[in-house]
Amino acid sequence: MLEFKDFEGRRVTLEFKENGSAGHVLAICRMDGKYLLTDHKIRGVEFPGGKVEPGETLEEAVHREVFEETGASIRALKYIGYYKVHDAESFMKAVYFADIKDIFFKCDYLETMGPVLFGSIDEVPEEKRSILLEDDCIRYLYDMSFDDTFFPK
Repeated sequence: MLEFKDFEGRRVTLEFKENGSAGHVLAICRMDGKYLLTDHKIRGVEFPGGKVEPGETLEEAVHREVFEETGASIRALKYIGYYKVHDAESFMKAVYFADIKDIFFKCDYLETMGPVLFGSIDEVPEEKRSILLEDDCIRYLYDMSFDDTFFPK
């Protein structure tokens, strides 16, 4: 287990094992050598993800969230682990690496303005960057994605 502090100073733990009780998902997506992110209307550019709906599996939630926020379809998905934000109301996010097959235009991306592609998250302009891209745990997971043995083919 690894430990981090988030942008609000909360303890965050990262574990590389299964946990089906995570209520949220996060997808670190790549397509043709670039990272697929979404432009959230409030927070800015970040990786797609969100809440797991009742009756939905974690994988179904990842596919739905990625499509809702970016219009993308996933070719291959790999579960990495989960992180837990320890707070008065703690929550867990299951983390996946996703290889993107296609991006489809949508008229509505719900709470986002749709997909954006970057060679690295460091290319995202600072004024457009979500605070979540600065989060130490998410940054650690992003750094892991450079290792192709972790990334689905």
